[in-house]
Parts: sequence; C-alpha cells; structure tokens
Amino acid sequence: MIKESDCIFGLRAVIEAIKAGKQIDRLLIRQGLKGALYHELMGEVRKYNISYQIVPLERIELVTRKNHQGVLAWLSLIEFQKITNVLPMIFEMGEDPLIIAIDGVSDVRNFGAIVRTASCMGTHAVVIPEKGSARITGDAVKTSAGALHSLPVCREKSIVRSIEYMKDSGLKVICATEKSELKVYDAPLKGPVVLILGSEDKGISRELTALSDYQLRIPITGTISSLNVSVSAGILLYEIVKQRTA
Repeated sequence: MIKESDCIFGLRAVIEAIKAGKQIDRLLIRQGLKGALYHELMGEVRKYNISYQIVPLERIELVTRKNHQGVLAWLSLIEFQKITNVLPMIFEMGEDPLIIAIDGVSDVRNFGAIVRTASCMGTHAVVIPEKGSARITGDAVKTSAGALHSLPVCREKSIVRSIEYMKDSGLKVICATEKSELKVYDAPLKGPVVLILGSEDKGISRELTALSDYQLRIPITGTISSLNVSVSAGILLYEIVKQRTA
C-alpha cells in the first residue's frame, strides 16, 4: 500500500525538491492542471527529463487529501545511473562486464533479493526500465541487505535500446526460458555478459528474447514447473561465475 508519509506533495514543494537536485522516483500530476506554478514545474520536469504520469484527481486522493495542489512525488532512495556511463568504466577497469537487466519485475522483495544475489556474485550493475518495474522502497532496500546502496542501478527509458547498446558494446545477451533446449550449464558464459530476467507473470518480452544470443533452460526435475525469478537469478549467476573462475 502506498503511504502518504512516503511522498511529498504540493507544486512548490516538488519544484524545490527538483531544483535541489533530488532524484524523483515517481511523479503524478492531476489531469487538467494549469497555472504559473504548473508551467514552472513542467519546465523543471523537461529540463531534468523526469518521467511523470497524468492521472485523475481520484488517483492522487487515494494517497492524500491534504493540500496536494494536484501533484505527488516520491523521492528516490538511491541515486540512479545510466548504463552508457557505467559500462565504459567497467571496461576501463579491465574487467568483463556482468550486467543484469530486469524486464518488469514488479514485486519489491523479489527485486531486492535479485540485487542482493547480484551483489554477492560480483555483478557490476542492474538495469531497469523507468516504467513497469518495482519501486525502490524501504522494503526493497531491506531485502537487498543494503546492496541497493552500493550496486549501480541504471534506470532507462527503453530497456530494449539499453540491451542493444550493450550488445553493440560486445556483451553476450542471455535469458532464461523453459522452452529452450539449451541447458544453462551447456552455454558458453565467459566474457562480457548481460543477463535478462523477466517479470513474475509474463516473463521476458518478445523484443528482448529476439535480441538474446543464448536462451537457456534451468533443468527442473520436481513436480513444480517454474522457479521464482530471484531464485532463477541466483542459479544463472552462479553458473556464470563458475565458468568465469574455472
């Protein structure tokens, strides 16, 4: 449940937060909002390329009925980065990049668990889309055991374009699907790699699957036919690290 205490509201409060350099995790603006302060807010939004949603009044008042003036914002608990800045630095360190791209995982605890495992396995960065991904909440940070404060998280407008950029930079693109015949331990996973993880309900999108160099299957012998996404992440990352250190 979204809590009023988790957000800031009011046109001037949100404008000043943006001007102060605070990263906005989520911004809701009431449909039909007008006036000088609204135009000032939109100027700041465009200047800093902040993602926002236009919503009906009822959506905002589900969170608060105080003097919100039609604007709600959530400040980010972490500082988001860009993969175009992070990836060159990894190469400059003389290391083979290991990146995780998370395609629409919406459960904050799953997200936190993935980041925790990624940090333990030496992953360099996590890439997420601006929309359709779990918010970085206190629960996500707690589940990550604090890894969200140390592992770079790159929030991108288009995860497809981000994968294309990494592929063009020499990274192998791998993803897991139960439909593949190639078992995870039979694939060549050394060298620069980006691992794509899909959402809990829909899995990996067709666009991203089409970009993959290897589609891998995790063998399952029990009666349950699928794994939790954070568990899958751990298995895949372990195999990558095992091959890298062999």
